[in-house]
Amino acid sequence: MEIYQQILTGKVRYTRSYDKYAKSLTKRILTADLTKRYGCLKNGASDIKTHKWFTDFDFDSLLARKLEAPIFPVLSGNDDLSNFDEYDSDTDDALPPEYEDGEDPFLDFF
Repeated sequence: MEIYQQILTGKVRYTRSYDKYAKSLTKRILTADLTKRYGCLKNGASDIKTHKWFTDFDFDSLLARKLEAPIFPVLSGNDDLSNFDEYDSDTDDALPPEYEDGEDPFLDFF
């Protein structure tokens, strides 16, 4: 929640260990002015994909699902939330989203 508040105010604090190219990209994506925000400019997503932080990244392999995931979380079942932080929420009783055709479009994603 603290990070979310920082984003809303436009004052995000970065650790010293945060990569300088990642910091540059993050700042450009979080720009409040839509006319200057990466992804919203003339070149669209290409501005993001050609940023220095993605220099050695193979987007074709990503789309072909040939990249190995950097993290493999251990799960005890489909409802395992142990990899998430706990926090108080007023949305515990929120209803799941409703889809136009009634079926979750991400159901068979993997």
